[in-house]
Amino acid sequence: MSKYDRVTVGTKPAKLDKSAYEEELKRLQSQLVEMQQWVIENGERICILFEGRDAAGKGSAIKRITQYLNPRHARIVALPAPTEREKTQWYFQRYAEHLPAAGEIVIFDRSWYNRAGVERVMGFCTDQQYHRFLRQAPDFERMLVDDGIRLIKYWFSVSDDEQEQRFRSRAEDPMRRWKLSPMDVESINRWEEYSRAKDAMFAATDLPGSRWITVESEDKKRSRINVIHDILKRIPWESVEPREIEIPSRPEEKNTDYQRPDPSQYEYAEDVATELER
Repeated sequence: MSKYDRVTVGTKPAKLDKSAYEEELKRLQSQLVEMQQWVIENGERICILFEGRDAAGKGSAIKRITQYLNPRHARIVALPAPTEREKTQWYFQRYAEHLPAAGEIVIFDRSWYNRAGVERVMGFCTDQQYHRFLRQAPDFERMLVDDGIRLIKYWFSVSDDEQEQRFRSRAEDPMRRWKLSPMDVESINRWEEYSRAKDAMFAATDLPGSRWITVESEDKKRSRINVIHDILKRIPWESVEPREIEIPSRPEEKNTDYQRPDPSQYEYAEDVATELER
């Protein structure tokens, strides 16, 4: 178990200097853009799972990773609760349809491991379904890797004290209150149950070819830098010479009978930005 996943927590790391963080983040993000071009050019398939404690910083890390990536080749998958029909399917079925095609990076903001975590702890699956998942998950992931998909699994770890502090901060912020669900609040009461579920999940699925990588996330800035660096290290990308794009000169105006329509017949957004100049 991670030192920050324990109920008794050790020394909390110092907050990362903001200017150092922003400079390194921009450098790493530029490398992510280069890496994505390599993925596209070589038809690679990248599948990255983000799991961890509620409020551990998964979402903000994903946001920084994808910030400058081409959205046509980088997708975030955050599935809602399964429908009644989906509940009757093979458990992995609805996740399989979101797996990457050639030239794609797919990031799962929570994944099939919901069954080993929240479903197990909250009683949303039966014991039989849970144990079947632990048996099938390694085989499912082995098939993905054997087929050429590069699978990376991250676990974001945070202490109970830090988690509670982040929950309280969300509750007081109207812009982020939507991120706090009743399920999140319940995770405070079930901290040790989630710890046991995580330990059992690791024991069954932390295997050669699909290891779990733990990201310590007491300080979100540190965790973002560390996870991006780890992604860039684990994917054997190389810089690809960018294709030269020639911007043509605008052609000289020629005699034409084109006349712009009367602007008064269109709707325009009110120029409220002008008020900011005063």
